Amino acid sequence: MDIHISSAQLRDAVLALPAMAAWPDAAAVFPARPDEPLRFDWQLPVLACRAVGGSEEAALPAAAAVACLQISIILADDVLDQDPRGAHHRLGVGRTANLALAFQAAALALLGRAPAPAEARSAAQAALADAALATAFGQELDVQNLQGEANYWRVVKAKSTPFYAAAVQIGALLGDADAPTAQGIHDLGVLLGEMIQIFDDLTDAFQSPANPDWTEGRNNLALLYARTAEHPRRRELLDLIPRTAEPEALAAAQEILIGSGAVSYCVYQWLARYRAAMALLARLRLADPRPLAEAVEVQMAPLRHWLAGIGIAGPAGLEQMIL
Repeated sequence: MDIHISSAQLRDAVLALPAMAAWPDAAAVFPARPDEPLRFDWQLPVLACRAVGGSEEAALPAAAAVACLQISIILADDVLDQDPRGAHHRLGVGRTANLALAFQAAALALLGRAPAPAEARSAAQAALADAALATAFGQELDVQNLQGEANYWRVVKAKSTPFYAAAVQIGALLGDADAPTAQGIHDLGVLLGEMIQIFDDLTDAFQSPANPDWTEGRNNLALLYARTAEHPRRRELLDLIPRTAEPEALAAAQEILIGSGAVSYCVYQWLARYRAAMALLARLRLADPRPLAEAVEVQMAPLRHWLAGIGIAGPAGLEQMIL
């Protein structure tokens, strides 16, 4: 569905906070052209608000808060991952940490100023604070490089899903949803976050040059499956992994991911969450479920396109699984 709120409106809302207005670096890390549409993640509060019968105007503080929370997470994550594009290369680690804390605080301040009943504002702030705390704990788990599938899902639930769950929950709360409906929408956000993480793992595993997930032992679901499941080329894969900086070795390792069933397993897990999300939506009593249904369904096209891009098709190759 069309959304008429722009990224520039969210930026203006953030910079209307006096402390952020006085902080030049805050504007620098939140660039937005006047006509720039909202990123998908920042649309989620608006879609949830619409779904419960609220307006875009009611959702604007929630969308701005979600943008701030995501920026704070990215600033910290870039430092942890030593991302070459990170703001810390320009600002230094200390100033970047200060800015990350500022954006997280700004998210709570925006919700506190939302034109909504006090109870809704308080519930939205609590949901966002819970997400920020859970994500910080998830980051701590992630840097420990915990191994095994149980730990993979533990980290995903702590690090990846709280943001998406809070994004839709606070939008619903500012749209005047009751507590059970807001909780159901929160649970939908958890499933959406898991779908997004699984797809990110697939695309990361097939990047060229090799994504650091290959050599740093990160718990990417596709790589985890191929490293640990019993399949004929497992030993060959383990020998290739230290050499994935070499294009030929990486191509061979990625071929094994397909043949080993790793891609099939990831798509199976993705589909389980897609179907659970659609079933949950069918149970929720929403004024208009279409915005949230589209937010889930829109995830299907990138998966189809990606599968086609790596040459998977036909009964043995998963395309039938997503029909």
